[in-house]
Amino acid sequence: MEVARTSQDRSQAADAAKGGVSQEIKTHFRVCRFIIETGVKLGMRSMPVSTACALYHKFFKTASLEVYEPYLVAMSSIYLAGKVEEQHLRTRDIINVCHRFFRPGTEPMELDGKFWELRDSVVQCELLILRQLNFQVAFEHPHKYLLHYLVSVRNLVNRHAWSRAPIAETAWALLKDCYHGSICVQHPPQHLALAVLYLAVQSYGVEIPSGELEWWQALCDDISGKEIENIMSELLKLYDMEAKCM
Repeated sequence: MEVARTSQDRSQAADAAKGGVSQEIKTHFRVCRFIIETGVKLGMRSMPVSTACALYHKFFKTASLEVYEPYLVAMSSIYLAGKVEEQHLRTRDIINVCHRFFRPGTEPMELDGKFWELRDSVVQCELLILRQLNFQVAFEHPHKYLLHYLVSVRNLVNRHAWSRAPIAETAWALLKDCYHGSICVQHPPQHLALAVLYLAVQSYGVEIPSGELEWWQALCDDISGKEIENIMSELLKLYDMEAKCM
């Protein structure tokens, strides 16, 4: 497998591109779902998986699907994310898990020429990602902000109302789903954390007391209501995309 696509691959990508931007978004959605599922099978923690998705999205902000094979970039992003987040993974394990993803029930790849060619491609693509991102591969994720916001909101809400509504579980699930799309690298992490919490609160109709400021303004003073709405709208589009990618 090569880092750059063959002429036949580019032709197929061009045909797919005729469907418009939505086809490209669908591809990225499917590939990030692949990253997340592969990460689970590899026993990766949430931070490395999130970093792998962020690396993938950052790479394709300036790279073209017509030139680079997205699943190879995904495999290399997983490998690189393990290094960045200090959960080192063997290329052999990544390759075998990915192999089983595409060919369920098959045996691990033999250590033959095909395996070593794929391994070399993963390593070459890792270097390509590093150069493409100017070696800026460490990300500040929204998770720590969401944890802080959840503690603050829990202290404001009636404890019976809080126990009846799974706000925390929903907010964490929404945040995880953000990484299926480029939304995860388009907004400051504190804004993304606040938006998923706001959506979780609104979904269950939980009332949060507020004073001179709205509760969300007390948590994050550099975001507007319009920005929250925009982020929520982008996130909800991902759920619509999920139905289209089934």
